Amino acid sequence: MTQSSEIAGKAAFDYIRYAQLWEDADVLTAALGDVTGGTLVSICSAGDNALAMLTLDPAKVVVVDLSPAQIASLHLRIGAFRNLSHPEFLELMGAVKSDRRAALLERAIADLDADTKALWDSLSDEVARHGAGGVGKFERYFRIFRTRLLPLVHSRRTIDDTFVSRPKAERQEFLDTRFNTWRWRLLLNVFFSRFVMGRMGRDKAFFDHVDGSPAQHVARRIRHAAVDCDPAENPYLHWILKGTHGAALPMTWRAEHYDVIRSRLDRLDIRPGSLEAFVSTGEKADGFNLSDIFEYMSPDVFAQVYERILSAASPNARLVYWNMMAPRRVPTDLQPCVNTLTDVEDTQKRRDKAFFYSDFVVEEVRP
Repeated sequence: MTQSSEIAGKAAFDYIRYAQLWEDADVLTAALGDVTGGTLVSICSAGDNALAMLTLDPAKVVVVDLSPAQIASLHLRIGAFRNLSHPEFLELMGAVKSDRRAALLERAIADLDADTKALWDSLSDEVARHGAGGVGKFERYFRIFRTRLLPLVHSRRTIDDTFVSRPKAERQEFLDTRFNTWRWRLLLNVFFSRFVMGRMGRDKAFFDHVDGSPAQHVARRIRHAAVDCDPAENPYLHWILKGTHGAALPMTWRAEHYDVIRSRLDRLDIRPGSLEAFVSTGEKADGFNLSDIFEYMSPDVFAQVYERILSAASPNARLVYWNMMAPRRVPTDLQPCVNTLTDVEDTQKRRDKAFFYSDFVVEEVRP
């Protein structure tokens, strides 16, 4: 078994695809429940959610990823937490404006291994311009959207007004009368098409098991971000439309968690490679952050991978993951092995600020 035996041979993993997490750590950590003193497993991606899991006070967080570049993103964060103050961390990552990111980067990577330092040295100029959280393929995709196309659709005033806190009814009115114009709909249909997203955002192989239009999916999810949730509190939407996080920050980047995460960095157990790096050891985990890896698998491979994960799960362990466009839940043959925590799912879906995903799944292994 691999993290995704299909995607490993189809998509490139030698560059930073995601320089920050686009999955909400607040809902992830809430969904994992009480795991104090336990062992957790996390897909790395950019590393933010693995770090957020340290706030749950586990004994260990095992972090795996097929991409060395994504592992390097986590190592950068570890160096930053150890060597920078919280305000400096925000500057380095790009959450706020800064004219000293190159110097902050040098301090963050000073104690890291040679390969990680070489990767980030090669990105120094881009980090200086956009922050370490802005150097991934996905973030470049949004930067093109924000700087070249969005100004043709909406004025700066409209974008600023998007982040004024309002009651829900007024948010709906704003979306209908000022934001959801014919130009905006045209932009969504073109820029978030399968073709453009496959070339500029996600790898085209990530759509192999997806039905429907990505643009229509994004249009539906915009309503959740703009109406169901308060855009003024949404750091992900703020970055997409304005290039920083503004007043709202993702969980891992907030001041109240900084010292706790820093004090528990030695609990990270980083294992480059697939989930097999954990499953094959015979160890048991008390919770899994599986990101959206099932999205990239055929139904048959998904069932095989899911069964292998269950073999490495302790009783009452929770499997937490997202679906964007490919529906994935516990395979039929394995349903007797888990309980679906519908109440937890519904509560967290309502507050999920990372609005791309159509479903949030929380399944608990039966004793």
